[in-house]
Amino acid sequence: MSETQVSQDQEMQDKLKSLELEQRDEASSIGRLVYWAGVLFALAHIYFNTLGTLSELWVSAIHYSGFALICALMVPAFKASSAGGRRLALTLDIALGVAAIACTVYLILFEDALYDRGVTFITSDWVASFVAIAIALELTRRTTGWFIPSLIVVALTYVFWWGPYINGIFGFAGLSLETVMFRSFFSSEGMFGSIARISWTYVFMFILFGAFLVKSGAGDFIIELSRCAAGRFVGGPGFVAVLGSGLMGSVSGSSVANTVSTGVITIPMMRKAGFPARFSAGVEAAASTGGQLMPPVMGAGAFIMASYTQIPYVEIIAVSTLPALLYFMSVGFYVRVEAMRSHAHAIELDTRSFGEVFKEGWHFLLPLAVLVALLIYGFTPTYAAGISIIAVIVSSWLSKNPMKIKDILDALAQGSRNMATTAILLVAVGLVVNVVAMTGIGNTFSLMVSEWSNGSLFIMLALVALASLILGMGLPVTAAYIVLATLSAPALYNLIAESHLIDLIVAGNLPEQAKVIFMLVDPEKYALLSAPMSQADATALIAQVPGDFKGQLLEQALNPTVLSAALLSAHMIIFWLSQDSNVTPPVCLTAFAAAAIAKTPPMSTGFMAWKLAKGLYIVPLLLAYTNFIGGETPDVLRIFVFALFGLYAFVGFMEGYLEGPLNIALRILSGVAALLMLWPHHSILLDSAGLVLFIALFIYSRKTRSASLQSA
Repeated sequence: MSETQVSQDQEMQDKLKSLELEQRDEASSIGRLVYWAGVLFALAHIYFNTLGTLSELWVSAIHYSGFALICALMVPAFKASSAGGRRLALTLDIALGVAAIACTVYLILFEDALYDRGVTFITSDWVASFVAIAIALELTRRTTGWFIPSLIVVALTYVFWWGPYINGIFGFAGLSLETVMFRSFFSSEGMFGSIARISWTYVFMFILFGAFLVKSGAGDFIIELSRCAAGRFVGGPGFVAVLGSGLMGSVSGSSVANTVSTGVITIPMMRKAGFPARFSAGVEAAASTGGQLMPPVMGAGAFIMASYTQIPYVEIIAVSTLPALLYFMSVGFYVRVEAMRSHAHAIELDTRSFGEVFKEGWHFLLPLAVLVALLIYGFTPTYAAGISIIAVIVSSWLSKNPMKIKDILDALAQGSRNMATTAILLVAVGLVVNVVAMTGIGNTFSLMVSEWSNGSLFIMLALVALASLILGMGLPVTAAYIVLATLSAPALYNLIAESHLIDLIVAGNLPEQAKVIFMLVDPEKYALLSAPMSQADATALIAQVPGDFKGQLLEQALNPTVLSAALLSAHMIIFWLSQDSNVTPPVCLTAFAAAAIAKTPPMSTGFMAWKLAKGLYIVPLLLAYTNFIGGETPDVLRIFVFALFGLYAFVGFMEGYLEGPLNIALRILSGVAALLMLWPHHSILLDSAGLVLFIALFIYSRKTRSASLQSA
């Protein structure tokens, strides 16, 4: 290897390292301590999720303190260049971790004494609660920056300090500081509430499952399989990036980690095939972002969604499959178009056939099959993840490199390391969720957003997308989803459910029990409900129903399946939109990581990734306006097929290219075809017209390209 190549590789590694947290060396004595602490803590969590009988409050507190210690030892308080500075940082970090453990021990030992005093704080109660919250803020600052700690401080002080000084809808009478500290630390509502419980159950077990998969060699198998499946086609390396990153996303659980692990392979392959560097980096960033949308193991937000909606996780991943496929296909369409335009050529990526690679690694798919089978059979996600971890170990014995005791310990330690920052983040965000619950500000915000949207679902979606983009500049994806879901999901759910109600009224099919509510509101309108009416009249009629009656009206008019689908659609929309912070400038770490590998300008790479990830905005529109979630199977498949071609036509409109270049008129026609197939008009004739138009454009562009190549 030449000195230039070595220099370039070192430069790339330096750029990638700048995107990572400043962590202590794993080979150091502290690194070994973190290793064994991670092993023990992973085993403790497996016990908590299987045989343990401790109270959820205690387990949540133990979960927080253990990961606080691991996180403090992993991520130093400050970067020190001198030996004395490093010793000082280490001393502070050890003290921080020990203090977190002491707070948990205090909670366990003196919880009953606090209740015996009638929940009246003494000095030690104040100290324990303040120190625990301060540690959570400090560790969150180290791992995610200043935004979340600042948000928590603003939220907590709003409750006991400046809330009473605000006039209008956001005014709050206030609670005592003692009440705030009790609910934040000693109760199962704040730090150790539902978000922390989700963290030590679903999230940790699935992150641990992913760590075992990676250690077993499943990640390498996924990349090799993707190479054989797609690598030999024109533009194949781009398809390898899309397919490999999508599959790896279910294993890594992190878009940035996904980008780094697969991008170092796929981006150079795309460049070698003839793709532009910036486009190659954008494809990898966009595909890695979609990894958290891909079942069966989605991002941490999916488990929180299951808790919020009380819809089984297996149902969530079942309805998420086709939307996720649409997203990855939309990125793949960009790859196809760019391959034709850039004259990207096929390259020999692997001399082995798909069958040979699959035969060597088919056993890596067994744990995923076990996971899905257990979820379908009705086992809890934590139990399914635990059994699937065992399945990873057993299935590895069928390979040339079976997992040994050292490999199992490494996977346990790596799972804890991967979880440390997420655990601290989720515990800290629980403080914000608790404030929303205490103050009722979530209902206020939902009412305000509903008023701003003026009953328009499209405006509501635009507001949620804007809020997601702004929050994503400072919050990780999971935290952005939690905040947005807490504040805006109720309003979005109501509008989606009301759209179904409007359809019933327009068709004149409103159930009798629902008509009674309208008779109470306006008896003169009762007779009109038995016959069809225009959509404008139906919308105006619903607007007359007071807010207190709308919930009852929806329950009377719509069956539980429709309401459940509307609720899931609302949360799924927010979950999808919260992913856009990974690829949207000015803060888009996934795109920045890809840019570091491709050696392209980070900001322009971010804009390229944002363009390629347009499925993040189009698919939520389908979720909002169609029966893509909760519809009958034929209807869902129809939506999927036409949306698939609609996305391809949309790419043609955006790029001005399909199989060949499109002039302005043809480009507009491609946009019209996309609109016909994507717009929720519920007309099979319009969908078919759009499909016919697209096929004609596709064939025409292919023929013109062939003719131009022959003439050349």
